[in-house]
Amino acid sequence: MAILLHSLLSLNPPKLKSLNLHRPKSLSPLEPSASLKVPTFRRDVVLRTASLCFVSFVFQNPLLESLADPTKSAKPGRLAIANTNSWFQYFGDGFSIRVPPQFIDFTEPEDYSAGLSLYGDKAKPKTFAARFASPDGSEVVSVVIRPSNSLKITFLEAKDISALGSLKEAARIFVPGAATIYSARTIKVKEEEGYRNYYLYEFGRDEERIALVAAVNRGRVFIAGAAAPESKWKEDELKLRSAAISLTVL
Repeated sequence: MAILLHSLLSLNPPKLKSLNLHRPKSLSPLEPSASLKVPTFRRDVVLRTASLCFVSFVFQNPLLESLADPTKSAKPGRLAIANTNSWFQYFGDGFSIRVPPQFIDFTEPEDYSAGLSLYGDKAKPKTFAARFASPDGSEVVSVVIRPSNSLKITFLEAKDISALGSLKEAARIFVPGAATIYSARTIKVKEEEGYRNYYLYEFGRDEERIALVAAVNRGRVFIAGAAAPESKWKEDELKLRSAAISLTVL
């Protein structure tokens, strides 16, 4: 079966092209000492970001009882999120996301020379549509985009995340089988033509906690993930969850 983001499963991801280490103008500038530390943590950022979408169709996911049997699940409590209106808003290819203060832009630059040769070379798709990290590289916010038919075979263009299945069914796509799911819910966002569904999963794996939000638009799946070590999650849980939930498909 097809494996989602197969290149991210490697313990030694391929080297990326030179990254744009300049933070967006709207973000507060780092102290000189902090900015000099960024390249040192580049490998850690890549490895930590890779875990955001470490998933495969062949995993048999041990879902929490609330997902396995909705009749036994109590109504979810109010979701705690921060006000992100003052955060820098990054606009990507068909989406936007809010970036936590002090996070550094690690997004791969566009390769404008690709596809211009006489041999008709195609532009190599970017691994990450957006990627930001804390100054020490221990916390990462990333966005990846994949065709919906690469996750679930269908002859129709998916227009909503529900086309990939229910919240429980889609967890087998987005959450690794060895992970522990702490929270899962559907977020409905009102748009001009109705409501759009977003799936939110919070799970832990290998001493790391991740908040993942997925949505679909025009046959493409947008996945935002915010990751941090288990030891730092309690302190920055609100900030990281809010960053992931701020994902908006355009």
